[in-house]
Amino acid sequence: MSNKVPSALTLGIARGGLEIRQFMRQRESVVFTMAFPIILLAIFGSVFKDTLEGGVTFAQYFVAGMIASGLVNTGFQQLAILIPMEREFGSLKRLRGTPAPASSYFIGKSILVFVSMAVQVALLLVAGVIFFGVNLPSDPMKWVTFTWLIVIGSAASTALGIAFASVPKSGRGASAVVSPVVIVLQFFSGVFFVFTQLPGWMQQVAALFPLKWLTQGMRSVFLPDTYAMQEVAGSWESGRTLLVLTLWLIAGIFLAIRTFKWDRA
Repeated sequence: MSNKVPSALTLGIARGGLEIRQFMRQRESVVFTMAFPIILLAIFGSVFKDTLEGGVTFAQYFVAGMIASGLVNTGFQQLAILIPMEREFGSLKRLRGTPAPASSYFIGKSILVFVSMAVQVALLLVAGVIFFGVNLPSDPMKWVTFTWLIVIGSAASTALGIAFASVPKSGRGASAVVSPVVIVLQFFSGVFFVFTQLPGWMQQVAALFPLKWLTQGMRSVFLPDTYAMQEVAGSWESGRTLLVLTLWLIAGIFLAIRTFKWDRA
């Protein structure tokens, strides 16, 4: 009879399934998480019907920002609020007392973020195509760019969310601490408005954070290549986008390891 102990990856995948089931039981949270980007697309797509420079509709421009913002909402914001609540309720302390390796918990959270994001993006694209005439990329290389943006964006957002979860002093106050940070970054990063029309100082501040680069990267996927001339640098800066997101991923992992707390002490 084998007494082989399951690996951290195996336990993490099992934990991911549990996280997804627990998330699905929270119907209000599921509906809000999945429907909110579509609602925003409907509002902004209906209000701003003018064509931007280069013949790009606002809906086409906006969907790129909503996908990038969804990565931050699903990863950073969700985890930075959820983890303090689990810590306050004692769930993390009890979990730390089990034989399961700590890494399995973080693997589970990463799976939850990735699956939630995949469903959210699929629903947003379907709604955008059907109701707002959003054109999907026809160039396979753009889908390659889209894929690595989703993967590294989800990873960086997850790591930063876990790291920032140590900032709120309580689970009840976590939303009040985290949500304003996300909202400010969304306005600064060109999610709701054309980035180059924002004040210069906002653009400079936004360039320090990953959401601006995620948004710009998604624009390179969903907008014509000729629109790159409308960017601040006159190009999509794909290489710099990858570098910045990778550095934020590394920083997030480092901070998460150094600052994560299993209990309120």
